[in-house]
Parts: sequence; C-alpha cells; structure tokens
Amino acid sequence: MGLLDGKVAVVTGAGGGLGETHAMLLAQEGASVVVNDLGGARDGSGSGSSMADQVVEKIKTAGGKAVADYGNVTKEEDARAMVQTAVDNFGKIDFMIANAGILRDKSFKNMTNEMWDIVLDVHLRGTYLTVKAAYDQMLAQEAGGSIVVTASTSGLFGNFGQTNYGAAKAGIAGFARCLFQEGMKYGVRVNILAPAAWSRLTSDIFPEGQNMEELLSPDKVSPLVVWLGSDEAKEVTGRTFLVAGNNVQLISWQSQTIAIKDNTEEPWSVTEIGEQIRENFEKWPKGIQPTPRSFD
Repeated sequence: MGLLDGKVAVVTGAGGGLGETHAMLLAQEGASVVVNDLGGARDGSGSGSSMADQVVEKIKTAGGKAVADYGNVTKEEDARAMVQTAVDNFGKIDFMIANAGILRDKSFKNMTNEMWDIVLDVHLRGTYLTVKAAYDQMLAQEAGGSIVVTASTSGLFGNFGQTNYGAAKAGIAGFARCLFQEGMKYGVRVNILAPAAWSRLTSDIFPEGQNMEELLSPDKVSPLVVWLGSDEAKEVTGRTFLVAGNNVQLISWQSQTIAIKDNTEEPWSVTEIGEQIRENFEKWPKGIQPTPRSFD
C-alpha cells in the first residue's frame, strides 16, 4: 500500500531532474502520473518526446502507472490538454506539481528583453496556466486536491545574475500565497516549494568538486512534495518550504519595527525617519551575500 494509492498527479517538466524524481516517487507511492515534458534544452529551446517517454518507461518497468504528455506549459490549450490527459486516462486529477522551468542567466546590464520575456513566460505564465487548468478541474470534481508550485531562493532571497528568474519565482510565490486563501473554500491546498537541488538546470550554479550532485540530489526534495499530495497533508496549505538535501525548513515572514508613534500625531519628518533608521540599522538582520558567480 502506498500513501497515494488511487491518486492522480500531473507533473510538469518531469523529463529529468526534480520533475523526474517527483514523478518516480509519486508512482512508487501508488499515484497514477501524467509525465509532462516539452523535451527542450535547459534554455527552453527545442522539443521532443524522448525525455517524457523515458520517465514513463521507468515508472511502468517498476510496476507503476504513467502516461506521457509533451505539451508546452506556456500555451493554454496544452495546459488544459495535460489535465484532460489525466482525466481521460485515470478519471480525474488530485495533484498538480508545477515544476517546469528554464534558465537564461545574465547580469542585468546584459539582460535582453527576449531573455526576460521567455523566463517569465515559462515560469510565471506556465505556472498560472497549468495551475488554472488543474484548479478548474478540481473544482468541477468537488473533491478538493493539492497543488505545489515551484519557487526559488532566487525569488525569495535574491541571487546574482538571475533578475529574470528571481522575478518569475517571486511572482509564483505571490500567486500561491493568494490562491491558497481562495482554495480553502473548495478543499484545494496550495503550497510553495523552494528547492536547492542539483540538476541539469542548476549544474553550473553549485561549486565543483564538492559532491553536490549527491549531497543535493533531487530525490532528497521529492519526499516532502509527494507527502503534500497525500490525505495526511489536508491541513497544510499556504506554506513555503525550503528543501536542500535532507534539510527541510518552513519559511515564514517576520517584521521588525524601526520607527513608530501614534497615528494621531504628525507624520515623521525626513530627518526624523532617517535618525530612526540609523539608530536601528545595526539591529537589522544581515542581508543575503551575493553568490560568487560571473556572467558575461
């Protein structure tokens, strides 16, 4: 017996890396899986069926249930088709994992509109379209469901050379923090994953010669994600999880007062607010240090 017996899941970008490990573990835990992958390169170019097909074959060889889907997450008709594939083959959808992504890293002074647009399109629009298709189907089924979207520490905390990627990932997190509040009415849970994992998408980000491929293996991220699709997680929604290797952290926001007086009083003067900031500055949390990376 698996934790997800009888469940049906769709995983986007499941032809390799995190998406593949999500799909494999979902099937191992009893879920029927739609393995979506456009089959392109990590920069979003190209397409093909082999990546999704290989993962489906692995799942079937291990005794699981899966079908391939080659749709483009940036196209509404493809997003709706991958959810329909789940319904046509397995009768429903219970779990959507929006994982598909690409990279076009470049320092901001060398950023082009094309680099910006395609990354925002795949990550932010792609997440919206696939989640929208899944959400609509879950509401029609009237049985609730689970959605996990993939953000990033680049969007939550920042990272050198990833203004496009960070903007997209921050948008995904903001999207999910709003959607979960609406989904509660229908029993649809929405959670955010911020993973640190070695894959073809991130292979040149981590330092070489430190065994990162094993230490930050994608299969160490998937257990939490798969659990979020189970009935055991029915009370968990609107949360942001940072997973790096075997380290799972819950990210929650805190505020720190730096200047306060009664609202019936006059506004702060510019000089006064500056004084308050300077007095408190050393007590502020230390900022994230830039990642030592170089870009053309």
